Amino acid sequence: SAELCLLPGLAALLPPLTGPGGPGPAEVGLSALPAELRAAVRAVVGDLDSLFTALGLREESFAVGALSRVVAAELASYAPAKNRRRTATNKASVIFVDRTLDLAGVVGHHGDNLAEKILSVLPKLPGHKTDVMVNMVELTALQTTDETCSFIAPGCLAQPNDPAAKALWESFMNLKQKEAVMEARRHLVEAASRENLPIKMSMGRVTPEQLSSYIQLFRNNFKALENHCGLLQLVLATVQTLKHPQTSKWDNFLAFERLLLQTIGESEMPSVLNQLLPMIKSFNKRTKDDYACEDFLVLLIYIYSVVGEIKCGKELDTAEEEVKKALVKAICDEPQPSPLLQKIT
Repeated sequence: SAELCLLPGLAALLPPLTGPGGPGPAEVGLSALPAELRAAVRAVVGDLDSLFTALGLREESFAVGALSRVVAAELASYAPAKNRRRTATNKASVIFVDRTLDLAGVVGHHGDNLAEKILSVLPKLPGHKTDVMVNMVELTALQTTDETCSFIAPGCLAQPNDPAAKALWESFMNLKQKEAVMEARRHLVEAASRENLPIKMSMGRVTPEQLSSYIQLFRNNFKALENHCGLLQLVLATVQTLKHPQTSKWDNFLAFERLLLQTIGESEMPSVLNQLLPMIKSFNKRTKDDYACEDFLVLLIYIYSVVGEIKCGKELDTAEEEVKKALVKAICDEPQPSPLLQKIT
């Protein structure tokens, strides 16, 4: 017996509901969705059926949320799935949950986890949704400052054949960031010692520069590179994440969210929006540490998700109008709007 929890995505899977007199959320079926969304739901159902076939599962589906009910119902009536359930031997409970029921959980920056930061700031590995590209130039003699250097094939996080790398990735997921980078240093020192590389163990705080200096020891030793390639990819991912400008912004997000949670009970919504207003800056007034337009959209979603019941009134209307004006101006002043902003506008 197994339990699998599936979370349908956000913007791409938000069904627009009809107005008064139309079906409510509980009554929406697949036919009520736009064509693009219907195709997406059918694709998800087909993929799930393939997965359950490979696992030999006979599932019992449960749904929390309007879109989840649509997906679960479609899977229940899917002809290949019906045939599979007649012959499958393993039972499983499948719980579909609309992520829109917990927007704060989706957009929040949770805790002090190195794995989450690596997955968030490094570019995605082409053709993959859950792995990232690790720049491997540092292990070569190639001298380049180009962050997007494409001469060297990228590394990644998935290292199933390297026990040390697998253990280190577990640390990244389960330990606090400070402890995780210390584990990265420890694994690197042990690997260097086994290869008789001239490593000097240092105590105290681990820095990206220190990890880079250890990595350099492996660069001209091809046997050591081959023996510890998986581990080196994970440590390089750590170095590149710690140096990434988005990482400091992540910490700013987390600090703001914690402050908001502490004050939200005492502050009314207008005062929270008024605190946010001076932070919204147009492109030519922003520094690298300031929030971009997409960042404010994420913050606003978080604020409205955690604030609970909002007391309407003239003060709130005025505060919201000022934030809207500032955000619209910032979006309009973007010289090169991101794909997300282009889609929204």
